[in-house]
Order: sequence, then structure tokens, then C-alpha cells
Amino acid sequence: MVVTSYQPHWVEEFTRIAKHIRDLVGPAAIRIDHIGSTAVPGLGAKDVIDIQITVSDLDAADGLTNALRTAGFRHGTMLEYDLFHRKSETDPELRKLYMREPEGERRAHIHIRERGRFNQRYALLFRDYLRSAGDVRAEYELLKRRASQLFPDSIDGYLSLKDPVLHIIYEAASLWAEKVGWSPGEDYV
Repeated sequence: MVVTSYQPHWVEEFTRIAKHIRDLVGPAAIRIDHIGSTAVPGLGAKDVIDIQITVSDLDAADGLTNALRTAGFRHGTMLEYDLFHRKSETDPELRKLYMREPEGERRAHIHIRERGRFNQRYALLFRDYLRSAGDVRAEYELLKRRASQLFPDSIDGYLSLKDPVLHIIYEAASLWAEKVGWSPGEDYV
């Protein structure tokens, strides 16, 4: 596992993939957002574009996932749950669908989440907070780099160091959101 310095072309790669997805799924996607570390200017990341597709109802997302599958996007699993401390592993607030890029294309993880759920808001809040908090962003990158050095071949080891820090950063991000009156902006396709 390698953490790469921030690459400005990640934004263009997201935009290209997101527009392709938008053409495939149309209004079934309420919004398509660039999330994760590659969405934060100045933050080093694994070279994977994370994309969040927001839908109104995961149980009615078959049309969207079928369109993606027909275009070659691969299913990771049918339905899964994000993990977050103090929430049950099957909490409806953490439900999502997950897909991957078509074989041989630019690596991308596609998280399909329901509008207004905890995990949908979390991804946007985390991204926006790190965009605004340079000191936190720098320390988070340092942690990711050290975790990747300690566990170069173990995603589980890497995540064992990173995940607790995500929870701490989320608490700070929540306070920041209240202070500045944050809401998910218009930064989507």
C-alpha cells in the first residue's frame, strides 16, 4: 500500500468518471461527489478515486446499479455497511451499495448511499473539514504515511491505525460544522 503525494489530476479523473456515471444513470443519482483523500487538495492518498453516489432509496437503486453493471462496473458486494464506532454493524444509517470501476479502467471505489443518512453526510463533512483545516490535514497525511510504512502489505493493519483517528477527526469536524453552519455544498456532478 502506497500513499502518494496529492495529484491535481485526481479532480479531472473524478470529473471524467462522474460525468460518465451521470450519463449512464441520469436523475437516479441525486448527486455524485468526489470523496475521500483524493478529493482534498494537498492531502496525500492511495491512488484510488472515491466516488459517492447519493440516491433517495437504496432499496430502489436497481435501475442505477443495473445501468452501471451493463457498462462494465463491477459489484463489490450487493449490500454492505460502513463501520463507525458507537453504531451497530447493521445500523440503517450505515447501509450502502459498493461497486468498482470496469476491468482495466482507472481504479475507483463507488459508494452508493442514501440521502440524509449518517454515512452519506459523514463522507461530505469529512472531506470539507479536511479541505478547511490545513493543520489537521497535514497530521492526517503523516499518520497515513506512517501506517502504510508499518503495514505495507496489510490493509487491515493500515486501517487499525487509521480508523480510530477518523473517529477523532469526525468529532472535530462535527464541532466545526456547527460553528460555521456547514451543509453539503454544490460541489458535485
